[in-house]
Amino acid sequence: MKKGQLGFLAGTHAVNDLYQGAIPAMLPFLMSERHYSYAAVSGLAFAASGVSSLFQPLFGILSDRKPRTWLVPAGFITAALGVVAAGLSGNYMATWLCIALAGIGIAAYHPPATSQARAAGGSSQKAMSIFSVGGTVGGSIAPSLVTLVIGSAGFNGSYLLATPALVMLFLWALKGPWMHWRGYVEATPLVTGASAESAADKPRRSDDWRAFARLVVVIIGWSIPFVTVTSLVSLHAQRDLGQSTAAGAAALTSYTAAGAVGTLLGGWVGDRYGRMTSVRIGYLLALPALVGIAWAPTFPVLVASTVLFGAAMFLPFAAQVTLAQDYLPNRPGTASGLTLGLAMAAGGLCSPAFGWLADSSGLRAAFYALLLVFIIPVVMAMRLPDHVPDSPDGQSTEPLKAENAESAQ
Repeated sequence: MKKGQLGFLAGTHAVNDLYQGAIPAMLPFLMSERHYSYAAVSGLAFAASGVSSLFQPLFGILSDRKPRTWLVPAGFITAALGVVAAGLSGNYMATWLCIALAGIGIAAYHPPATSQARAAGGSSQKAMSIFSVGGTVGGSIAPSLVTLVIGSAGFNGSYLLATPALVMLFLWALKGPWMHWRGYVEATPLVTGASAESAADKPRRSDDWRAFARLVVVIIGWSIPFVTVTSLVSLHAQRDLGQSTAAGAAALTSYTAAGAVGTLLGGWVGDRYGRMTSVRIGYLLALPALVGIAWAPTFPVLVASTVLFGAAMFLPFAAQVTLAQDYLPNRPGTASGLTLGLAMAAGGLCSPAFGWLADSSGLRAAFYALLLVFIIPVVMAMRLPDHVPDSPDGQSTEPLKAENAESAQ
């Protein structure tokens, strides 16, 4: 494991996903100052997650053909530009287009960065969880940062939100000379067009598209409640429980912060007890937590349910990323793009529908409908197969893992 590179990539992930988290944090301010409806803000959620997810597989295919590390800084800078422009824009359509631009930047970042993180961390679930939690930390900081900037300076101060991206861009520019001076060698991405040709004489596993398709369905079912809760939980706290904007932002922050804890815990559970254990526990805990969000009669109950839901939803996150790459071992960028991208698009596509339901029947009705949808991925997640990466000589490492498990006992 190349800890320095992994840590730096986790830092870029934090910056990139800060802008992903900034968008839902801006929605209450947009509703109050620009008088948008639930359906309108759900449409903005689609512009962020839906458009991003539709573009992400394309960037994954590009990453598999040839290493394009420049997409990492280009991604988070574009995301920052879109968020800042959305805050400064004056009408709904311009805001929608700016948020869509931010979503494209977020999409450009993830496939190449995820492939680099897997290369730097190897097959360790803990390594992937460290990279993943960088994004979760960035998302958890976003509500507080947006509340601080927009709450004090208004949307005219949105340009201040570009500061994290500019700092990380400066550090990225220094990374190459620093690594050269220290004698470090950057981890090689798992598979590229060039490396695939040079390794043609080595045994290779075939891609399991059937298992991958099942995982995609599970992640679609994961993304719908994830995006919808992210978009509506702060509004739930304010409109149904009579809380302030700051309290709503705190609920959203607790959700994303709990996700960071869940991501790290999921990596530890995956390495210690197997990644399918983290997947199954996560989905089984998330179901009653979502019931608590929908039912919550008081703000403390909502926060407690939100914290449990955030942690449970991210327990399987690192495992789902590595499962996708192991189902498609010859196309890791495509696997990342489809699972973190196209599958996640379902959350953005469905978000306006739950927004319309909230407009007509209230937020609680929308959350109860969400609960019914979530039962499907919970059941399917229990039956996902586990694929163990082959060793360099082409032999499965399953016997070795079994021996390690026996010795640990």
